[in-house]
Amino acid sequence: MKLMYELGAEDQAALDAAKIEGEKLMYCVPFNIYGEAFVNGYTAVTDRRIYCILNGSIVGQYELARCRDFKTEVMYGNCGFYAVYDDSTTLICRFISGRNLPRYSVMIKACGMLADRIRAGEKPGEPVTNSEPERFCPKCGRPFIQGTMMCPFCRSKKEVYKKLWGLTKGLRLMLMFPMVVAAFSVAFQFIVPAIQKNAVNNYITNESIRPVLAGSPEMRGFIAIIVAIVSIDLFQRLLGVIQGRLNAISGNKFTLMMRALLYEKIQNLSLASIGNKSTGDLMGRITGDVSAVQSFMTGQLPSLFVQFASFILAIILLVWLNPLMSLFVFVPIPLVVYLIAKFWETVQFRNQKNWMLGRRVNQLLQDTLNGIRVVKTFGSEEREIQNFANATARSSAQTESNAKLFDTVFPLLGFAVRFGSYLILFYGNFMVFNGDMTIGDLHQFNSYANIIYGPLMYITTIPRSISNFLTSLGKVLEILEEEPEVADISMPIDIRVEGDISFKNVTFGYETYNPVLENINLDVKKGEMIGIVGHSGSGKTTLINLLMRLYDVTEGSITIDDVNIKDISQNALRSQIGVVLQETHLFSGSIRDNIRYSKPLASDDEVVAAAKLANAHDFIVSLPEGYNTMVGEKGYSLSGGERQRVAIARALIHDPQILILDEATAALDTETEKLIQDAINKLTENRTTFAIAHRLSTLRNADRLIVLDRGKMVECGTHQELLDQKGFYWRLVMAQRQDSGMVKKSGKVS
Repeated sequence: MKLMYELGAEDQAALDAAKIEGEKLMYCVPFNIYGEAFVNGYTAVTDRRIYCILNGSIVGQYELARCRDFKTEVMYGNCGFYAVYDDSTTLICRFISGRNLPRYSVMIKACGMLADRIRAGEKPGEPVTNSEPERFCPKCGRPFIQGTMMCPFCRSKKEVYKKLWGLTKGLRLMLMFPMVVAAFSVAFQFIVPAIQKNAVNNYITNESIRPVLAGSPEMRGFIAIIVAIVSIDLFQRLLGVIQGRLNAISGNKFTLMMRALLYEKIQNLSLASIGNKSTGDLMGRITGDVSAVQSFMTGQLPSLFVQFASFILAIILLVWLNPLMSLFVFVPIPLVVYLIAKFWETVQFRNQKNWMLGRRVNQLLQDTLNGIRVVKTFGSEEREIQNFANATARSSAQTESNAKLFDTVFPLLGFAVRFGSYLILFYGNFMVFNGDMTIGDLHQFNSYANIIYGPLMYITTIPRSISNFLTSLGKVLEILEEEPEVADISMPIDIRVEGDISFKNVTFGYETYNPVLENINLDVKKGEMIGIVGHSGSGKTTLINLLMRLYDVTEGSITIDDVNIKDISQNALRSQIGVVLQETHLFSGSIRDNIRYSKPLASDDEVVAAAKLANAHDFIVSLPEGYNTMVGEKGYSLSGGERQRVAIARALIHDPQILILDEATAALDTETEKLIQDAINKLTENRTTFAIAHRLSTLRNADRLIVLDRGKMVECGTHQELLDQKGFYWRLVMAQRQDSGMVKKSGKVS
């Protein structure tokens, strides 16, 4: 994220005049609102002061040593950057929230650190940096397409084509063959009119050779011409058959390769990256966008080459045949090229808008189908039908508007392109009547002129096809180019995990400027069971996500057996961790396949043993097809408790060294929970276990409990130790027991 903007000459001069000797500029970020007006101002932070600069003047100046408690406050349509200045809360500047709130969120921490160091008499240190990606295009200022880092208006076309060329490695020969066929097609386009000219001048309109007798030299010559034309046509068609078959092979291989690359890259992206994109959008990129790129590569690109080559050769031949008449062909060309150039921007904008509206339809469809139970539970079918109808209507209206515009403009452009042919028709026939040109020559000239009109007409469709191609290719490359936020080092370590875990000064935020966990320190010995408790949103699940390295810590480190988890390969790390998540997900398939998902080669005996340990065996064998029962999409054919028990069996068969239970018994009734708890107690022996539970009674047997509140670890100890402290954990227990009627009026635990 950019925290150092360049000041204009006037603003820089004002800042230089206000600074004292030795004062160092640390940050410079924009503010957009001053009084009641929208402005282009800057908040400059030095190692001593904060300056608000507007139009070459200092409109605000604050000593950092007198500032504390920096904060931002979101107001209606804008935000304020505040600090307590001389014990009074002071508004430093106001700014547009969406564009600059992340920047000022970082400035809160940066200015706070600077102020503390100045008061302590310490050096300011290096400026705080932030790796959070920008949300707006740095060139045009437009917001990136949601879920992407792509601006379709500013992307370099040359760079896109260069990267596409790199992706075709191994298929280039096959993909280039259509160009060879195209070269033959171009050559034959110019050979055939020359042969036809000979036929017209020397045979069809030649009165001196009539009547033509069978077997005469004239008849043999005429037949040779017919055979030559038919042979050329047949040869072209044979090349077309070969081209079509090779296109099918190369296109299929290209599609297969691109989809495999995309799917592999999506699998390697971090949860944060995937979470920013909808499932429907990712599916669309793998299917529709790859198909669009492949269609252009194997279909439209060879046609583009043919049209371009034909155009150049036809111009050369027309000028050589008749320079004066060739001028008639070029009369409309400047106008057509100008109109197409002006129309190009409109085509691009409309195609981008059409794509975004179509993307919205896919997102809405995906969300509704995934949440169909919620829709039906609240009786919202009619509302969702209307929402989908509105979204599809907007997308359809844009598609219809685009089609109307294209189908109106392109025929008119086509008429303008062919206007020169009417001039040739008039002037050419006038020359034939006067005997200055033969019919065959006019026919040849018209044929070459028509070859030019073909490419010119094709040019009118290029903006639409290339724009669609570049849009789809840009969406594909945006995924392939994305750097995974969580990646292995160049030579990661594969270790056998024992189970000693240490969190050292761990701080993390899904947005780096907004920490979810702060300064977590915890040492866990092999075989310990650690319970994690706290209010919803306190960071419990985030903590175990960091342990599994689904995200990387912002500050600090996590070590397993004294090895930083960043040095361990992700596959080695996660293959030795068993997880039962709060949100149970079962894959479409049989119960057996779902249980042995974490151990694909597990035997049936191992599957049954894990199911028994998870108290799932009895309900499974009562099903009509037992372990072969198909669970359906997301396992909705099973109850919530049954899905949870299958998920527990899936973790048990994995036989992990580290076990993570995130509300593992949340969906179970009391009786089943007790049975599962007994099984978990056996499972946790000699395994390092982290267990999250809102029902605190399930964690009373944990070796230690850590209590999180607003991302900070506020307490740590055994169940009884924490109760004796009568602190945060004690209040949680009392509140929960009071809700369940287990606390007497005296306040003592019953």
